[in-house]
Amino acid sequence: MSKTPTVIVTRRWPSVVEDELREMCADVRLNEEDRPMSREQLQDALRGADCVLPTVTDPMDAETLGASGIRCKFLGNFGVGFNHIDLDAAKKAGISVTNTPEVLTDCTADIAMILMLTTARRIGEGERHVRSNSWKGWRPTHLLGTRVTGKTLGLVGFGRIACAVARRAHFGFGMKILFHDPFEPPQKAVREVGATSYPTLEQMIPDADFLSLHCPGGEKTRHLMNRERIALMKPGSFLINTARGDVIDNRALIEALKKGVIAGAGLDVFEGEPNLDPGFLELENAVLLPHLGSASRETRIAMGRRVLKNLRAWLDGAELPDRVA
Repeated sequence: MSKTPTVIVTRRWPSVVEDELREMCADVRLNEEDRPMSREQLQDALRGADCVLPTVTDPMDAETLGASGIRCKFLGNFGVGFNHIDLDAAKKAGISVTNTPEVLTDCTADIAMILMLTTARRIGEGERHVRSNSWKGWRPTHLLGTRVTGKTLGLVGFGRIACAVARRAHFGFGMKILFHDPFEPPQKAVREVGATSYPTLEQMIPDADFLSLHCPGGEKTRHLMNRERIALMKPGSFLINTARGDVIDNRALIEALKKGVIAGAGLDVFEGEPNLDPGFLELENAVLLPHLGSASRETRIAMGRRVLKNLRAWLDGAELPDRVA
C-alpha cells in the first residue's frame, strides 16, 4: 500500500461523513454524479485504489473481484448485508471486508412496522384515493382493512432487527410473537417478548397473521418464500420483507396477491432492484417502498462512520471491528 492510500467511494454519502473521510485520507475519490457504477467501473476502482467503499447494490462478485491487476486490499461495505460480495473471491484476492452492523437496527425495524400497518390498514390505497380526488366522504364500509393489535407475528430469523420488530409489535401492539431461526438466539431476547420458537418454517407459517422476513440473502435463502410456502400462509395474512429481495419468488408472490391467496404484501426490497417486476405495479394490495430500511439521516451518518471506524483500524494495522472476511 502507498503511504497516501487512495480511497474510492462508489456512491455519495451524507456530506458530514464525506468530510470526515477527507480529513482521514488525503486521496479520496467520490462518485460525484452518484450513479451506479458498472462492473467495468468497479473493476477499475479495484485496480486504482487501496480501499474501495461499496454499497449493498454494488456487485462485488467473483467476476468483479477476479479482475486482473487488482490493487485494493480493503472493502468497507456501506451496509449490514454482504451477500453482494463474494467473500471467497475477496479472500483469494487478499482483500479484507467489513460491514456496518447494529447501527441500522432500529430504523429497519421501524420500516417493518410501517409496512405491517400500511398493508393491513390499506394506507397506500387511502392516500391515493384522496390525492386522486375520488374521496366522497366517510362511510361505514369504505376501505376496510385488518386490525394489527393483538394479531400474531411470525418472524423468519430472530437476529437484531427481528428482535427489535418483536419488541415494537409485542409491547406496542400486543402481538403474539413466533419465530423460526436455524441458529439459537439469545434466550433473554426470546423471554422478553414471550416468543415461541418453531423447529421449521413450514410449521410456523400457517399460525402467523403477519410473516416478516429477517434472514440474509444469498443462494441458501434465494426464493425461500416460494409458491409452496406462500400457499401455507393464512388466508387474510400479510407478507413483509425488509431483508433481501431474492428471498421471495416474485412471480409466486404476484400470483398469490392477484388470486387472494394472501391479503397483502409490504416490500422494501426487491429481487433485481431497482428493476421492478411490472406485475407489482398492478396490485393495490402491495405496498412498495424504494429500499428505505436505513433511510434516516441519523442512521446513514452512523453507517458511514462505522465504515470509517473500520477503515481507520485497517490503516492502523489494528483488528477490524466488523470484519466479515
